[in-house]
Amino acid sequence: MKVVFLVMHQSKPNGSELLRQVVGSLHKVGIVVLPEPWIWEGMRGEASSLFTATRETMRDKPWEEIAVDAVLSVGGDGTLLRANQAALGAQAPLLGINVGHIGFLTELELEELDVACKRLQEDAFYLEPRMMLQATLPDGQTLTALNDVVISRGGSARLIAIKASVDQELVGRYIADGLIVSTPTGSTGYSLSAGGPIVCPDVDCIVLSPICAHSLQHRPVVSSSKQSIVLELDFEPQRQAQLSIDGQEPILIQGGHKITIVRSPQDAQFIRLEPKGFFQLIRYKLTEWSC
Repeated sequence: MKVVFLVMHQSKPNGSELLRQVVGSLHKVGIVVLPEPWIWEGMRGEASSLFTATRETMRDKPWEEIAVDAVLSVGGDGTLLRANQAALGAQAPLLGINVGHIGFLTELELEELDVACKRLQEDAFYLEPRMMLQATLPDGQTLTALNDVVISRGGSARLIAIKASVDQELVGRYIADGLIVSTPTGSTGYSLSAGGPIVCPDVDCIVLSPICAHSLQHRPVVSSSKQSIVLELDFEPQRQAQLSIDGQEPILIQGGHKITIVRSPQDAQFIRLEPKGFFQLIRYKLTEWSC
């Protein structure tokens, strides 16, 4: 591995120190670091010393034209989900370093960084595929989610109604704060908080979890990853709701709109250094979560 693209949490109080530590560890093993644009722009005065090799690699090329061997996420799960979009664009695997609180999806802690950099330099790792979702919006735009696709009432005080169908068969009409459609990876996130099941990441399925449904009969539903899900906003056109992909900036949608969700033809590729038991991880992280 020779070049990595670095994505970092944008509001860590020790951000500059953290950046220097991460870049320094990578440079020690000869890996060139290509920082995401906000890092490059924010470092102005320090960039000349910290990213000398990066400037040589770029040579006035646009950021998106530079080939990288991996994307490195430094932060928590939210940062990793944002980094995954960069990894998809670069067609590169993703490694997460946890400097957040829970870090379900990250591979290692900051104190393991030096060992990890050596493993990257030696290509001593393996890739773990994770299924993703592809959401098609009413305007034809398609978006990819590693964790979940969420329709919610946003800032409105009123509940919204959503008709959910799987392969054209009606599952139910949910009157609720919203509905979460998640991957197995996303089953340990928002879906879990809404009462959804924990799903092993190697199980190919899609989970539908209502958010605070106004009915005792509506429970989470698990469908096959081969099935197509259609969500219809069953309320007047002048009302709006929000669509969020992996917790990123919400998109406004309105009554009558339909969102189609299928398994994405692409899988995310997580860099793994050592095999870890999924349920052992769940026990550890859930204990940490409940503190």
